[in-house]
Amino acid sequence: MQRLILILFIASELCYYLLIAQTGIVEHFSSNIFLIAPLPIGGIIGSLLVSYIKISNKNKIILFLSIQLLMSFLYPNFNLISLFILGFAVGSLAPLVINEIKKTSIIELGFALSISYVLGTFLFNYDVEKREIIAVLLTSITLISSIFLPKEIEKNNLNSNHSLLIMILWVFLDSSLFESLSRDVSVSIWRDGYTLEIALFHIIGVVCALYFKLEKNQKELFIITLFALSYLFYFLREGFILSLIYPFVISYYNVIILQTIIKKDFKTITIYMIFIGWIASGAGLFVAVEHLILFVPIILLIAILRIMTKEYLPKKKEIKYV
Repeated sequence: MQRLILILFIASELCYYLLIAQTGIVEHFSSNIFLIAPLPIGGIIGSLLVSYIKISNKNKIILFLSIQLLMSFLYPNFNLISLFILGFAVGSLAPLVINEIKKTSIIELGFALSISYVLGTFLFNYDVEKREIIAVLLTSITLISSIFLPKEIEKNNLNSNHSLLIMILWVFLDSSLFESLSRDVSVSIWRDGYTLEIALFHIIGVVCALYFKLEKNQKELFIITLFALSYLFYFLREGFILSLIYPFVISYYNVIILQTIIKKDFKTITIYMIFIGWIASGAGLFVAVEHLILFVPIILLIAILRIMTKEYLPKKKEIKYV
């Protein structure tokens, strides 16, 4: 029973981040960077300070979920202060949730991610002005689940170990395309009747990332190539093909990131979440709002060349002297 509770805990909080923090609030404020700035500022400060609060992680989770629940009742009528408080709560919870993922098995992690992606996909078209009930319900599920979380940590044989820089790049590429798609009425895959395809390929992406093993450089090249194809079909306005490739790469790279981050200690996780969860995604939002997405393929090309250079350069051999 505790394993199911852990799955619900992770899935509901991830879904909250997608539907409320990432899309709901941003769309409500018409992507005005200055109006939504208190959210990421609060998030960064929350991620920085959470490791210095001298109570147990379980009590931290309950405390910040309680704050998130109170702020959810205000949705979407936030002012600068309430937006900052919500950001602080969400930012503090992010590394705490990642830390709880250490307790999951591969199957449990797969279920949690699949539930969050599928639920987020089906609720994506729900009116952003009426998502208060979603915000309250998701937070309530997470809060109740947090009381019964298991204590033991599962031993997983995970072989992902990618640099912070490449993970920042993945999140930036994802955020730029996601925010651009959300604003583009001519090719919005979530609003063009591809809901089932998106949900299905989210699940396939999770399964492939968990069960098909590739070398480090091969994974990085695979992810960058899929992003390049996603951008290509976005520019070509091929919504159907995009609805297959893009959800797959979102799920795939997020699993790889999680498998890398959960190996770190808690303070390191907080730093990673600042760069990955706030700075990289914020940069992607800026690119979308300022219509700079045409410059992103240049970054993609540089990344592909860099990874291929690492892959095919002759490795230095150690010379043993007798």
